[in-house]
Amino acid sequence: MTDPLDKATSRAPATLGEGCLSRYDPEALSPEDGTEFPDAAQLWKQMHPEDEPAPTKPESGDS
Repeated sequence: MTDPLDKATSRAPATLGEGCLSRYDPEALSPEDGTEFPDAAQLWKQMHPEDEPAPTKPESGDS
């Protein structure tokens, strides 16, 4: 990589299929492709608090 501008570009991984059936080639993916996101569930809960189930109320008249 002798051109310094090559550092400023990104390239998509190789794909399989065409059109609607196009998908990334699993054999071409590596950890550098950034597919790992272990905190995704925690971020989802922070961004969508209304999705959490409401606490249930105890039924009255059972005591």
